[in-house]
Amino acid sequence: MSKLCVSITETTAPAVIAAMKTLPAGVDMAEVRLDCLDGDYTAIKSDLQKICENRDRPIIVTNRPVWEGGGWSAGETWRLLLLKEAADMGADYVDVELRSLSNISLSELPTRKIISYHNYEETPSDLEIIYRQCRYSGADIVKIATTAADISDSARMLGFLKKHSGAPPHLIALCMGEEGIATRVLAPKFGGYLSFASQGAGKNSAPGQIEWRDMIGMYRFKQINAATGIYGVMADPVSHSMSPAIHNAAFASRDINAVYLPLKVKDPAQFLDSFQPLGVEGLSVTIPHKTAVIPLMDELDDLAARVGALNTVNISDGRRFGYNTDVAAALGVLGEAVKKRRNGDLSRCSILLIGAGGTARALACGLSGSIRSLVIANRTVSRAEELAAGTGALACSLEEMENHRPDIIINTTSVGMHPETGKTPVAARMLAEKPIVADAVYNPIETRLLREAKEAGCITASGFDWFVDQAAEQFRIWTGRQAPRELMAEVVRRRLG
Repeated sequence: MSKLCVSITETTAPAVIAAMKTLPAGVDMAEVRLDCLDGDYTAIKSDLQKICENRDRPIIVTNRPVWEGGGWSAGETWRLLLLKEAADMGADYVDVELRSLSNISLSELPTRKIISYHNYEETPSDLEIIYRQCRYSGADIVKIATTAADISDSARMLGFLKKHSGAPPHLIALCMGEEGIATRVLAPKFGGYLSFASQGAGKNSAPGQIEWRDMIGMYRFKQINAATGIYGVMADPVSHSMSPAIHNAAFASRDINAVYLPLKVKDPAQFLDSFQPLGVEGLSVTIPHKTAVIPLMDELDDLAARVGALNTVNISDGRRFGYNTDVAAALGVLGEAVKKRRNGDLSRCSILLIGAGGTARALACGLSGSIRSLVIANRTVSRAEELAAGTGALACSLEEMENHRPDIIINTTSVGMHPETGKTPVAARMLAEKPIVADAVYNPIETRLLREAKEAGCITASGFDWFVDQAAEQFRIWTGRQAPRELMAEVVRRRLG
């Protein structure tokens, strides 16, 4: 079973000890970063002694130099001498950089040695050579940490980890950066000796570290094993997504052995080709890939095929099945909003749809022929015209949309999404006639558009319910089981505050 190690970056011994003692039993060990401590050699040696004497779990002592991404700049002799002191003081592990081996004798370190390689520029092609250099140096544990320029680098690293995990010495293999998150979470599935987490927000010792609370709570790191199913949301950007919180909570509530990841994807084809062999079973698809993934599917449901956009992928027996759960969720939310009007009937409504991306395409096709009229407004008018031509709608620019007086306004763009919450795609004067206003944005739950619409006396429909409903249907497609819809909604409310 993979261990979870929290990197502690405090600057004094009391702070390191206090931080260590706040960690739960689910954190197996702590990494003490001497290069983060204040003071000279003598002061840090004294701090190290206090830390070793007061540790409440195994510790890795690291003194990372500037030339390998750390903070130590006071000279190589003193840096390595502190590692020797740590071993003599009883530290459970010391981390020695591969590039430092010519300056230190491992026989002088009477403890377990982690021989490490870090690359903050790329994930090089010669991982096997690096591994052999570390392995045959006398390492008890080999650590290779590189930077993922693309998420396919993470797939390559996980494959590398799986290949070597069964043979000694133990291996830690991960990619740094947002594109490397999968390697941190999936270490137990592929046989990694441990994975690193941060002690809290702003306390990362390396790019892409996840807080220990999320590793243990949201991702259920301690329950991940070789049989764990892999799911995730493919998007760019992806850091804002609530999908990992909502789906991991759903898996946990139904006792399903699966984990759901944020996957920053630039090239959908390259991503699918690299990750599918690792056992990916299902994906949410969002901006900007809803249309681009269509040609990559083996089969599509009728709606996804008709609209040319999907938001859900199920992978079974090596085949990719694409679905669109956006439309049913959106129509359900709109229908409830229309019911709040006396004699409300969606089929008698005129609708202004803002945006021409995958979500807009899905809605336009879903609404086509079932409403009185549809106008599509977009910054790039040609894209609105292209979408309108296939759905019997009219097209206009964002400036021209003020000439229309629809019964319903639907925003499908990202305008108003966190962190740019002060923006709105609709001028206040367009709300004077009190149209129903719907916003696909769910973060924040109440966007500026919805807030101003409420103030103008409009009935509103939040992207929150739309998001939860489409996610619940995704869960059903992947698992064949009823989704815990209320739990999923509560998780999103809590995450959004």
